[in-house]
Amino acid sequence: MKQKKIMFLGGIYYSIPAIEVAHQHGYHVITVDNVPGNIAHHYSDEYHNISIVDKDAVLSLARKLQIDGILSYGVDPGVVSAAYVAEQMHLPFQCSYKSACILQDKSLFRQFLADNGFNVPKAKGYNNVNDALNEANIFQWPIIVKPVDSAGSKGITKVSDTKDLKDAFSTALEFSHSKHFIIEDYLDVLGYQSTADCFTVDGELAYVDYSDQYFDPQTANPFVPTMRIWPTTMRQSHQEYLTKELQRLFTLLKCKTGIYNIETRICTNGKAYIMEVTPRAGGNRLAEIERIGTGIDLIEAEVCNAVNDPIKEIKMPHYDACYMGYTLHSSAKGSYQSIEYEHQFKTQHFIDQSIYIKEGDFIEPLTGANKAIGDILLKFKDRDECDSYLPQLTNYIKIKLK
Repeated sequence: MKQKKIMFLGGIYYSIPAIEVAHQHGYHVITVDNVPGNIAHHYSDEYHNISIVDKDAVLSLARKLQIDGILSYGVDPGVVSAAYVAEQMHLPFQCSYKSACILQDKSLFRQFLADNGFNVPKAKGYNNVNDALNEANIFQWPIIVKPVDSAGSKGITKVSDTKDLKDAFSTALEFSHSKHFIIEDYLDVLGYQSTADCFTVDGELAYVDYSDQYFDPQTANPFVPTMRIWPTTMRQSHQEYLTKELQRLFTLLKCKTGIYNIETRICTNGKAYIMEVTPRAGGNRLAEIERIGTGIDLIEAEVCNAVNDPIKEIKMPHYDACYMGYTLHSSAKGSYQSIEYEHQFKTQHFIDQSIYIKEGDFIEPLTGANKAIGDILLKFKDRDECDSYLPQLTNYIKIKLK
């Protein structure tokens, strides 16, 4: 039997669990991007140096190699190219190329939500700074300025004064691949924003999850999430509303089978909002901790579906304990030495860790997901026990710098 070939766009750390699953199933793994030093290339069977945002170059390589499947697992810039290649080569993918373009462009996505009657903040995309300055007064201040096509909370600024607009636009443009940014009303969150990986089977939401996502106001970028806790404390009625709206979205976009990273929030105006939906797995080991907490393996399902192999049953999640994913980060610059855990805390609550840097590497304050030191997974008997550690978590997890 011919060995199936699966192409991964991007070689960052978040791809590795999916690559390992692919190897467990006997697939030949090909990694592609234009950063030869990326860590995931050490785990693949072959690597090709091509920009993953150049969809035609990726398609040409995919045809030459006669791949059986393509993923941009945990890698946002490659999603549109993956959808394009899948459509051109008649390979499985979560959605069409057109739908992927809508989901991956924040201005197109906001417009799609508005056109179809979803709760959505007032928003508009710009590629001209002067146009944005002239129209800044149409929004309800404060406002959020961000790139339309950047992930990991990079390039986002909350603006409360018009004098700060130009700097915010410059920051957004710096992190935008298409040099296009969006302005939208700032929505005050009630409780916690949620981020989670979800899964559709033949367009139906088979697995939908919500978390409590925490932000550290002391970080260099307060919009970078630093902690995620399952199960969520979100009110059940809000969960049911969001699940219904997500299903309506997937139906409108004619989605198929696959994983999605989804961000939602309940706001102080009493409304529930779908903030982001992208047809890929999320970063920060989301699907891994969901697998540990529920026993449902979205990673394996995504990998097998990509090469048109059968997938195991996917069902709604249930947690028997409280689980946390914590992003290791520093508020100071310095040379990384080590991570130290308080002994009893590690013995009772530690599940696993992934460190994305090595000893001696220079680290900076957290301005985006790409500045994270690593991610750790923790388990507590219940939410009360988990919450008891939150005010002094850094006393139990210490980052040593030189």
